[in-house]
Amino acid sequence: MAMSFSRIQGMLFLLFLPCFCSGQPPAPLLRFSTFLDPSNTVHLRWDHDEPELMTFELQIHTTGWVAFGFSPHGELPGSDIVIGGVFPNSSIYFSVS
Repeated sequence: MAMSFSRIQGMLFLLFLPCFCSGQPPAPLLRFSTFLDPSNTVHLRWDHDEPELMTFELQIHTTGWVAFGFSPHGELPGSDIVIGGVFPNSSIYFSVS
């Protein structure tokens, strides 16, 4: 499945947007979910409402940053990685590589 960089960047920004908003936005209806670790501390929810649009929500306790990757084969080479977080001065950063 090939996706353009701008489409992935926009899609992944939606992933981090609820984490950085000051109010609690209404939770989107996301039909699919799984824990990504054995201790059930990293929770991923997702859904799609058309063939090219997916929404992700990642819930995790963090020390100020989080990274998330997409890969067609489940391996680091060739994957798209998103890193986002909050600096000590409360400014937000977001990067896709």
